[in-house]
Amino acid sequence: MESRNKRVEALRGKLIVSCQALPHEPLHSSFIMGRMAVAAKEGGAVGIRANTKEDIAEIQAQVDLPIIGIVKRDYENCEVYITPTMNEIDELMEVKPEIIAVDATGRLRPDGVTLEEFYHQVRQAYPEQLLMADCSTVEEALFADKLGFDFIGTTMVGYTEQSKGDRIEDDDFAILREIVEKCEHRVIAEGNINTPEKAKRVIELGAFGVVVGSIITRPQLITKSFAEALD
Repeated sequence: MESRNKRVEALRGKLIVSCQALPHEPLHSSFIMGRMAVAAKEGGAVGIRANTKEDIAEIQAQVDLPIIGIVKRDYENCEVYITPTMNEIDELMEVKPEIIAVDATGRLRPDGVTLEEFYHQVRQAYPEQLLMADCSTVEEALFADKLGFDFIGTTMVGYTEQSKGDRIEDDDFAILREIVEKCEHRVIAEGNINTPEKAKRVIELGAFGVVVGSIITRPQLITKSFAEALD
């Protein structure tokens, strides 16, 4: 436990790189994500966010960095897709990432399970596991904080109906600043942080760490931004 906490504490004020590629994306491969993690470490990242136990196992074999683990999975008639059920939690516990992140929005999970019910299911099964709440609004963040999540993330800002039109960087990260001010647990800034200046700013505003993804690890999206600028 002490060793894990020390590893997680190393994330404070530093960069976490999200190394993910979904099945329809050109870099979808556990091998490639492992090499992506190596590149991220060489560039100065001190943590990795990764999807699926297979990718995480490969990343663990390549780099000795703390990992935020998720499983993205679609369920019929359910909008929640980031670690939505205990099945995904059990899968992740096979590789034991330091932190497991879950959708912590107000939306119902499969079979109508609420976030509160799911949180207690996970805590009962794995009481020592560190958990991160992927939230889309200040209200969701405060609720997750009250439940007892170890980390509160801004991951879903702008990606849900209740946060539609919101952007984490609006008004000098006003949503993040309110979450940092009001939450007792550590806050991880994530979502559309696509410049070094933004990453630096969220740490200045009190975020424990910052997750950066697509602008580093999704070359098709990086290329698209350049191509569209020339059209």
